[in-house]
Amino acid sequence: MTETSSSMSVAELRAGLSDAISRATFGHERIGITRRGKVAAILIGPEDLEMLERLDDREDLAALRHAREEDDGERISLDDVLAANGITR
Repeated sequence: MTETSSSMSVAELRAGLSDAISRATFGHERIGITRRGKVAAILIGPEDLEMLERLDDREDLAALRHAREEDDGERISLDDVLAANGITR
């Protein structure tokens, strides 16, 4: 898991939601939200989310390129896949 800047319980979050949002947005904090002492969610700002989405897109593109390199051109029909798994339409 990513290292958080701080953590707070769900109860603390309810009491200080506006402050937590400001800290995540403007202070670029990653705030771990805990439930029963365990991290249940992470509050991050929109810039951090955009960065994570760009990284995810890069990974997806790399996986696509790899799949294309490994593609041998052989295709199988949906009916063949279903039949091989004992499923009929």
